[in-house]
Amino acid sequence: MHGSSPAAWTAVLLALAGITIGGIALIPDPNWVLFTVGCVLAGVAGIVGKVMAAAGLGVGDERH
Repeated sequence: MHGSSPAAWTAVLLALAGITIGGIALIPDPNWVLFTVGCVLAGVAGIVGKVMAAAGLGVGDERH
């Protein structure tokens, strides 16, 4: 099934954590350092997913 892999789950969870941290950092008084950390974490999620997929933890080409 498309996306059901450790690489995909890790990337999604990291992106979700980054978005959550960035969003919380803006309430009620913006904390720009924490907001930047959240944005970087969300951006790194895609790279981590690609690296994990290249390491063999992604969805392969097997046909069911």
